[in-house]
Amino acid sequence: MDSTNKLKDINEVLNYLFTEFPACFKQKDGIKPLKVGIFKDIAERIEGDERVSKTQVRQALRKYTSNWRYLEAVTKNEFRVDLDGNDAEKIEQEHIEHATKALEESRAKFAKRKKVQKDGEKKSYKKKPFSNDKNTAKGTKFSSNGTKKEKQPRRSTKVEALPSEAVKVNAEVKVKLGQALVKGTITEVNKDDIHVVLVTGMQVKTKADSLFTL
Repeated sequence: MDSTNKLKDINEVLNYLFTEFPACFKQKDGIKPLKVGIFKDIAERIEGDERVSKTQVRQALRKYTSNWRYLEAVTKNEFRVDLDGNDAEKIEQEHIEHATKALEESRAKFAKRKKVQKDGEKKSYKKKPFSNDKNTAKGTKFSSNGTKKEKQPRRSTKVEALPSEAVKVNAEVKVKLGQALVKGTITEVNKDDIHVVLVTGMQVKTKADSLFTL
C-alpha cells in the first residue's frame, strides 16, 4: 500500500476511530466510557488495514481517555460501551474515583499554567514610569547622590538548540512560535513530528529544529 495513505498524526488516528466506530467514539457530545479491553477489539476489527498501526491506536486511546469530557463521562455514566455502542460492564467505583481525581488534577494544572501565562503577560506589558528628565529618557541612570552610573552590560539572551539526544517524551523545552520562545513539555515523538504541550495548555506539532533548551 502507498505509504502516503498511512496515518501519521495522532489526531488523524482519532478521526479514523470516529469514522470507523461512530457508535463508540464521539468527538464532543455523547461520549461514553469505553469497554475494558477495547484495544483488543479494535485490533481485531482493523486487522489488515495498513493505514494505521496498533501503536498509533494505543496512543490515540491514551489521548482520548485523558480528555476532560471523557473523564467526566466516567463519573456520570453507569455502563461502559463496546465498539458498536452497546452497554458493556458496569463502571466500578474505584474507576469513578480515579477519573474524578485525574480530572481535578488536570484542571488544576491547566489553571496554574494559565495563571503563569497571565502573570507573564502582565509583566511584559507593564509600563515604565514616565520621566521628563532628558538624560533619563535616553537611558542614562543616576545613583541616589546624583552621580552618573556606568552602563551595565546586557545579559546574553542567546539560546541553544535542543540536542537530538534530548528530544524525548517529558523533556522540558522552549518552542519557537513565530519570533517568540514558549516553554513546554514534549508529549510525543513520532519520527520527525514532535508534539509539545505549552505552558498555556495548547498542544502544538513541530520539528526538532524549532526546539531549544530552557
